[in-house]
Amino acid sequence: MTSLWLDAREASGGGTSPDEFTPGNSYDAVVVGAGITGLVTALMLARTGSTVMVLEARHVGAVNTGNTTAKLSLLQGTALSALRSQYSVNVVRAYVDANRAAQKWLLDYLEGRGVPFQYRDAYTFATTPAGAERLRAEATVARAAGLNVKSTQETGLPFAVDGALRLAKQAQFNPMDVLDALAADVRAAGGSIVEGVRVMNVHNGNPLTVVTRRGEVRAHHVVLGTGTPILNRGLYFAKLRTNRSYAAALRLPEGMSPPPGMYLSAEPPTRSLRDYPVPDGGALLLVGGFGHAGGREPSPQAHVDEMLAWARQYYPGAEVTHTWSAQDYQATNLMPFFGKLPRGHGRILFGTGYNKWGMTNGVAAALDITATIRGEKLEWAHTIHHRITSPRGAASTISVNVETQRQNFRDKAALKELPPITEETSPAEGTGVTGLFHGKPAAVCTVDGVVCRVSAECAHLGGILRWNDAERSWDCPLHGSRFSAAGKLLEGPATHNLFKLQ
Repeated sequence: MTSLWLDAREASGGGTSPDEFTPGNSYDAVVVGAGITGLVTALMLARTGSTVMVLEARHVGAVNTGNTTAKLSLLQGTALSALRSQYSVNVVRAYVDANRAAQKWLLDYLEGRGVPFQYRDAYTFATTPAGAERLRAEATVARAAGLNVKSTQETGLPFAVDGALRLAKQAQFNPMDVLDALAADVRAAGGSIVEGVRVMNVHNGNPLTVVTRRGEVRAHHVVLGTGTPILNRGLYFAKLRTNRSYAAALRLPEGMSPPPGMYLSAEPPTRSLRDYPVPDGGALLLVGGFGHAGGREPSPQAHVDEMLAWARQYYPGAEVTHTWSAQDYQATNLMPFFGKLPRGHGRILFGTGYNKWGMTNGVAAALDITATIRGEKLEWAHTIHHRITSPRGAASTISVNVETQRQNFRDKAALKELPPITEETSPAEGTGVTGLFHGKPAAVCTVDGVVCRVSAECAHLGGILRWNDAERSWDCPLHGSRFSAAGKLLEGPATHNLFKLQ
């Protein structure tokens, strides 16, 4: 599954050649991850004269940012009322201010740089009475937090709604256009971007030592812009829920057009819509949502099929051009984490837990990280950093981790009851199975006629992997690490590939 954005970039030959990695070099800042958080941080630091290197394990936009639906909106479903259930209005207002500052920074950048984007009204819609009740709660909180949301029944959607909220003049874009511009500007400001080098660890010291598979470099500051932190200090993997959701691009039949705004449902299953103007005229319809907890579904493909069936119900005859998936992380206390990483002596910084709104939250994290490195203070960040976790938030963290441990115990017990894996085990094309191979947990799959046998234990904390039939990958149900059919690390808190079993 390849996103519309990444496929178009590859077809056009977009992007630039990665810079060289030289072990032993020293930098003012090393940024880990070439998504929206990493590249915005790198650009702001490079423009102030800092020596900056971005290290990306795969390629620019490979994970979260290259697979987003790229809505730059302050209306975010029912996120604000969810935050209000745990925090004061003042804290919720700080969250809105953070997103507003991020939205302004990015729009100013896109306009100044000439990167294409489109203004669209954003809608949160409900199709049930329960969803309409959620809208009323969201409207109350949004207005108290300073957003001029309007209640409406007029949405432009091809189906009836029980109600909707509208926030005018939000924005959307192709995220790879944004990343390519940021990457070019990082280099123009004297920074470097090295692709294909995975960071394995960061050792404290003065300077910090950044450990990669190709050697070590040193830096005064290290910024982790990796979706979920790759360092276990702070135990943020235990403070996040992993969610996998899906998207598709559809070419509509003659005479049919996408709805005029950006849309997100108030109730499950999550349903998302927006358009994408294509260079040859017209527009594709992008639909998304239908998510689930990462690594815990027997058939992710069933969610893709459900999404496409829903889209075709309202857009009959639509031709699917792309389907893809993205992984998002939600903080158990709902507020994104950003700033100084514990036990990093104030010089390792990070951002995570954007809860599907990384285009604003990712930039907000970059703004705060950059301000912290410069010794500056942002008022909205100060409020968020000094919030008090509510009893509900603490209980949520405990509940998530208890369930994670139960999942681990269940999976390890179930493994012993499965048919054993042998040298002759050869699953059907596109499928994977787990079991014990000479007493060791093993995962075997067949992709493109090639049978691969790897350890079934996640390289992070040993969770038993599950086969993802939509993306032909091995996914961990504990904290969301994912691996290719051959065991190569794709994303998540893990830093190593899977062991191959001979």
